[in-house]
Amino acid sequence: MSEAVTVPGLLAMKGEGRKIAAMTAYDASFARAMDAAGMDVVLVGDTLGMVVQGHKTTLPVTLADMVYHTGCVARGLARALLMADMPFLTFQGSCERALQDAGSLLRAGAQIVKVEGAGVLVDNVAYLCARGVPVCGHIGLTPQFVNSLGGFKVQGRGAQAAVLKAQAQDLAEAGVSALLLEAIPAPLAAEITETVSVPTIGIGAGAACDGQVLVMHDALGLGAHRARFVRDFLAGRGGGVSEALRAYVEAVRAGTFPGPSESYGE
Repeated sequence: MSEAVTVPGLLAMKGEGRKIAAMTAYDASFARAMDAAGMDVVLVGDTLGMVVQGHKTTLPVTLADMVYHTGCVARGLARALLMADMPFLTFQGSCERALQDAGSLLRAGAQIVKVEGAGVLVDNVAYLCARGVPVCGHIGLTPQFVNSLGGFKVQGRGAQAAVLKAQAQDLAEAGVSALLLEAIPAPLAAEITETVSVPTIGIGAGAACDGQVLVMHDALGLGAHRARFVRDFLAGRGGGVSEALRAYVEAVRAGTFPGPSESYGE
C-alpha cells in the first residue's frame, strides 16, 4: 500500500501538479473500497442528510450524526485522508464552540474539517487553524446557505466573481489547508486555483482545480437529481462499484473529468 495521504501532502500534490481524487463516504465498507481504489481524500459530507437520511437539504444534520459517520468511515480507511464536514450551526457561532465541535470530529477520526462560507466566519477559521485544527474552506455554492441563496444555484457569475476571489484569498490567509469550490464557472475556478497557495478541490468548478470531489451516490448513478457536473462512473462497467471507483480516480488524475459539458461557463 502506498504512503498515507496527509494534510501537508495535499499541498505537495498541488506543487507537483498531481490531481487530488476525492469522494464522499458514510460507512466503513465504502471507505475500504475507496482506499483500495486509490482515493486521496474521503469526505464524510453533511450530504448524508440528503442521500442517507432522505432530507431535502443538509440543514437537519447534527454534530452527533457527523461524529457517528466519521467514526464509521475512519475504521475503513488506511491510506486516504479523512475530511469531515462541520454541520449547520456548529461553526457559525463562537470560536470556542467551533473549536469544541471540530474537536469532536477529530476525535472521531477526521484529519481535517470542512467549513462553509467566508466573510465574518474567517475569524473562526483562523482561530481553528491557530489551534492545530486543519481546515478546508468551502465557497461558491454553499448548501448550508441554501435558504439565503434561494436554492442550489451556480455562484460566481458577474459581480459575484470578485467576491469569491476575495473570499478565497481571505481563507488562504486565515490558514486553510485546502479550498473546496462548488458550482462556479470554470474560468473563475481556474483563476482562483492559480492565485491561491493552497490546493483547490472542485465540484462543478471545471477541470483546472487541483482536485475533484463527487458525492458517492452521484458517481454511482444513484443520485435523485443529476446535476450538470455529475458523471455516472458505474454505467456500463461490468466490474461493479470497485471498478467504477478506480475509473473515477483515473479520470481525475488524467484530467479527463470533468469535461467541458460537465462544467459551467461565465
